[in-house]
Amino acid sequence: MSEQFDKVKYIKNCEDKLKDQFERIDEVAFFNQTKVCEAFAANCIAARHFSGTTGYGYGDDGRDCLGKVFAQAFGAEDGIVSPHILSGTHALTVALFGLLRPGDALFCVSGLPYDTIRGVIYGEGNGSLKDFGINFKCVDLINGKFDFTTIKEGLPKAKVVYIQRSRGYELRDAFSVDEIGEVCRFVRENGFNGCIFVDNCYGEFAEKREPTEVGADIIVGSLIKNPGGGLAQTGGYICGKADYIDMIGKRLTAPSIGTEVGSHALGYQYYYQGFFLAPHVVAQALKCSLLIGEAMAGLGYKNYPPVNAVPHDITRAIQFDSAEKMVHFICEVQYASPVDSFVTCEPWDMPGYDDKIIMAAGTFVSGASIELSADGPVKPPYIAYFQGGLTYEHGKYALMKILDKIV
Repeated sequence: MSEQFDKVKYIKNCEDKLKDQFERIDEVAFFNQTKVCEAFAANCIAARHFSGTTGYGYGDDGRDCLGKVFAQAFGAEDGIVSPHILSGTHALTVALFGLLRPGDALFCVSGLPYDTIRGVIYGEGNGSLKDFGINFKCVDLINGKFDFTTIKEGLPKAKVVYIQRSRGYELRDAFSVDEIGEVCRFVRENGFNGCIFVDNCYGEFAEKREPTEVGADIIVGSLIKNPGGGLAQTGGYICGKADYIDMIGKRLTAPSIGTEVGSHALGYQYYYQGFFLAPHVVAQALKCSLLIGEAMAGLGYKNYPPVNAVPHDITRAIQFDSAEKMVHFICEVQYASPVDSFVTCEPWDMPGYDDKIIMAAGTFVSGASIELSADGPVKPPYIAYFQGGLTYEHGKYALMKILDKIV
C-alpha cells in the first residue's frame, strides 16, 4: 500500500470533504474576533497598559484592564487574569478554595475530573479540599452525556456544581456550550442557588458563546491554551460573577487585599496581544483537528469528535490498537515540531497523573497545548490526545510526517 499511497492527494481529498466545516470555523472566528476587538475598544486599551509594575502593584492598570477585557469578551461581570497563576490546575485550585468552606460540598456532574485536579479535590494529607473538610460527589456520565436524574438527587447538598467542558483523558466528545447551558438551566430549575463552575480549558473561542453566557457563574482556564493565542508565556484566568471573583481574588492573594495587588515587572503585551490573536489561532487549531481526524478515520482509526461537525474544543482523541502505534503517532508529532524535533518521546511519571504519560510538545512555550502537541496515558485503550496548531499549515505538515510513518 505504501508504494501506491499518494499522501498529497489523500490530504487534498480530506480537505475537500472538510470545506463546509472550515467555513463554519471561519464564521465563528470572525464572530469571536469582533467580541475581542469590541472589548479592547470599550476598555480603551492603550500602550500604557502593556507596561510592567513592581512591588505591590497598586494601581496596575495593565493587570486590571486585562481582567476587564477577558470578562467582557467572555460575557462575564469581572475577571482575574494573572501570570502568577501557573497552570489550568492552579487556576482551578485557586478558584475552588476561594469559593468553598469547611463543610461545603463540591458536586461534579460531568464524570470524574481530569487527573491533575483529583489530588486537589480528594487527595490525602496534601492540603486538598478534602483535608479542609470539603466533601466531594461525582455523577458518572451516561454514554458521554449528563445523567439528569442522578444530578437532581445530589443538588440539595451541593455548594458548587462543577462541570468539566473538555474530555480530559476520556473517550467522549467535549460538551458543547448548548449542553452546558442545558445543565445550568436544569440545576437552577431544581432549586440550586450556589455557584455553577466550569473548567473551560481547551474550549475558549471554539464556539460563539462561552459558558458564562448560558448560565455558568465562573469559568476557569489556562493562558498557554486557547486564550493566550500562542503568545502568553504562562498564566491563567478566572471570569464570572463579580461577587465570586471577589472571593477568589482574596484566595489568590490575601483576604485583606484581594485583587488590589499583584505586580508583573515584565509587562502585559503578550497577554493582550495573545488574547487578540486567540480567535484566529483557535480556528487554526480546530482545522488541524478536523484534518487529522478525517485522515485518521479514512485509514480506519476511531477518533473523536466526529469529523462531520465543528468540534467543541481543540482536542481530538485517536484510538490505537497497541501501545507501539500510539507511541509512534505521538513521536511523529514531536518530530514535526519546530522545537526539539530531534527528541524521541518516552512515557514517564509526570507529576499529577495516575499513569505513565507520553507527551509530544515541541513548543515555543513549554507545554503549551494551543501549539501542536499530543499526549496520553500509555494504557489500554491506547488513546492519543491531539491538540493545537498555531497555523493550519503546521498541522498539515505534521500530518504528512504521520502518514509517512503509519501508512
